[in-house]
Amino acid sequence: MLVKWGIRAAALAALCVLGAPGQAAAQPTLPSDPRPPSTIPSLQPPGKPSLDPSMINPTKPSGPLPGGGIPRPLLPGSINIAMKLERNGSLSVTEQVFVQARRTMTRRAPLRIKAGDDQDRVFSVRDVEVKGNATTEVSDEQFVMSIGEGASTVTYTVDGTVTEVAGHQEVRWQVASGWDTRVRVLRASFIAPDQPEAVVCLAGALGSHSPCRSALTDSTQVLRVVQESLPAGQRVDLTVRLPAGTVGANARFDDIGTANAFALTGASGIGLGALVLLLIGGFALLWLARGRDARALAADVGPVELLMTGDGGRVAFASPDGVLPGQVGTVVDERVDVADVTATIVDLAVRNYLFIRELGPNEWVLVRRNPPDGVLTDYERAVYHQLLGNANEVPISALRVDMGAVREAMYSDVVTREWFARRPDHDRSLWSIVGVLLALLGVAATVVLALTVGHAQLGLALVVGGLGLALGARMMPARTKRGSVLVQQVRGLLGYLRTTEASTIPEADREMVLSRSLPYAVVLGEVDGWVRRFADLNTEADGTSGVYWYETDTPADFPTRFPALLAALDRALGGASPR
Repeated sequence: MLVKWGIRAAALAALCVLGAPGQAAAQPTLPSDPRPPSTIPSLQPPGKPSLDPSMINPTKPSGPLPGGGIPRPLLPGSINIAMKLERNGSLSVTEQVFVQARRTMTRRAPLRIKAGDDQDRVFSVRDVEVKGNATTEVSDEQFVMSIGEGASTVTYTVDGTVTEVAGHQEVRWQVASGWDTRVRVLRASFIAPDQPEAVVCLAGALGSHSPCRSALTDSTQVLRVVQESLPAGQRVDLTVRLPAGTVGANARFDDIGTANAFALTGASGIGLGALVLLLIGGFALLWLARGRDARALAADVGPVELLMTGDGGRVAFASPDGVLPGQVGTVVDERVDVADVTATIVDLAVRNYLFIRELGPNEWVLVRRNPPDGVLTDYERAVYHQLLGNANEVPISALRVDMGAVREAMYSDVVTREWFARRPDHDRSLWSIVGVLLALLGVAATVVLALTVGHAQLGLALVVGGLGLALGARMMPARTKRGSVLVQQVRGLLGYLRTTEASTIPEADREMVLSRSLPYAVVLGEVDGWVRRFADLNTEADGTSGVYWYETDTPADFPTRFPALLAALDRALGGASPR
């Protein structure tokens, strides 16, 4: 391998060999004490190394150098490296790699190496040139060489290899690292403007202290390193001590503090990009789902005919698709609340399962009229039994209702009818809890990453994602498409309650229409307007005295007494189990 300085070194070696006749060829100089050190050579944490003179003398090879000192042709899987330290402190490197036919070799050399608990030592590679079947890629984190079959040569310059340490300089570079396959033979040479004072060459896994097979300074003051059979992923780490001021020091160290930990890196950039895509996708789905509900609520609903005329010209109220008042409230606001149960109680009275007796201005009693039958839904039977139990009548002020049991029955009912895919309270609560836990995990990850390897922005990404999930869960509509259609039908019911006038209904049917529609007015918040339009109701027009399901001494006061009844029920139910 020919390089500029190689010619000069070869010429000098030739003069030594072809010197005065009869003189023996000059041999590589060895330490005055050829015995190997008693301990394994060690290298202080990179960055501010301190070389122990007793451990850094050039190492005598355990056997003869391959080829007896005569250069061999490159073998498949072998590498020749020539390094020259320039006066300005940059390290010029030439690597010649020979790859077996139909094979490839890839090196991912790290350019950031841990140099203690709070620092990284940072190298940079520039001026890369390639000859042969090879490609390279340089980033802040690593230098990648991808070599194809045959012989290829890669030259480049490394900055950051020289450190000033206690009256001398130390040059450090990982001659080989990050290869994805075994290196059969590695030969490297190093020259500098001044003679090396000491050398440490380590080979093996990162953190190991095993010496290279051979690291010798020859008679021409060229340091030569030989390492055979280097496994994939392992490194050859070379540190050379030079006299102070030999070259310009250019080592760079980055503090691994919180500021640097939050710097945007390739890994954190990929993580943040993935988070952005997930958030965009999640909010797009949320927008589509909410848009479906918004369209259902905003769509123009034509006239909805809820008053049916039967035989004999009698007029009766029929809810859309037979939906019950408690079901309407649960589907519309996606939760079971006190208003839904109050509307169900009124509906049970209207349908003759209960009777409401007024005892005084602020006292009412619920009276058993008919037992629950197969017509009632499971949640209606749950409400009935919670109200009366085994008693025939219960004062409203003494009601003790287990709202938890009622909610369970009502949520199960709306899921069974496929207005919801899952219970809306569980669905939202589950995702909210997952979001909060993810955010807490992100906080912990941010702290750990900031104090260790960096990339703390990945932890922040988890925090943002968790909070986004928790917020999105609260906004997420849980209704199915069928549930959204029901919401649209409810808008028609609202229009009916707001526009229907008592005068449009035959007088004999007004009490029944008022009563059957009243539970829906309760759950939709339209009681005042609906009752006011029936203020002149003649409760005897149907042939009976008073409202058939509500007993009072003053039937004409029903429109004003009914809102007071609702308030009493809300207090009793709310006191039993707060919303």
